[in-house]
Amino acid sequence: MSADQFSLFSTPSENSTPSDASSEFDRIPSDASVQIPPGTYVDLDRLKHHCETCHRCELSGGRTQVVLSRGNPKAPIAIIGEAPGQSEDEQGLPFVGKSGQLLDKILASVRLDPARDTYICNIIKCRPPGNRTPVAPEIEACKPYLLEQLRLVDPQIVLFTGATALKGVTGEKRGITKIRGQWLNWEDRLAMAIFHPAYLLRNPSKEKGSPKWLMWQDIQKVRAKLDELSSVTDNFDSEG
Repeated sequence: MSADQFSLFSTPSENSTPSDASSEFDRIPSDASVQIPPGTYVDLDRLKHHCETCHRCELSGGRTQVVLSRGNPKAPIAIIGEAPGQSEDEQGLPFVGKSGQLLDKILASVRLDPARDTYICNIIKCRPPGNRTPVAPEIEACKPYLLEQLRLVDPQIVLFTGATALKGVTGEKRGITKIRGQWLNWEDRLAMAIFHPAYLLRNPSKEKGSPKWLMWQDIQKVRAKLDELSSVTDNFDSEG
């Protein structure tokens, strides 16, 4: 097994001891070459500590705060965005600027409470300079944290807001306009790509076929699917 494939939880051997594993774990926040396999973190608090001390890419040098998440860590829906903006960097919370305010209104329109029903995060935890789109090395350095967040939260539905989040997490090459609103099976989870709220702010029309109109169709699908899943769970519990 090569060094970059080192498992933090592999069976100790003559070349792998508990102290070696502890040393590798301690290097995660500062060394992007150290892998973060599933099961690395026992809870979100320990993950948060590593993210707050992380220097796995150059974005750490310009951040005010690490932006980890907001919402319910036991929520049925996880919403993944691209990267923090200025407001998010200042407050340490994702989607709190104009895009976030619109996102909350969209959720409320189908009776979804952001604080109760969703866990909101970004693929990148630090603000890129000038709010530019994250580049591949930054996404790859930060993506393992996101995958661990999703493992620990274990949502029933994952929503990717915008093309960067969709492609960065799943590798999907189809454009957001072609794939949005379709149910996907990603890592054995129900997932859907939706427009980023910032895109809707730039396209305010509510006419049929407009981005805002399409978002309304998509978020209703999400609400209906959550109701369906909840009904199945309730029936299973009552029969049990």
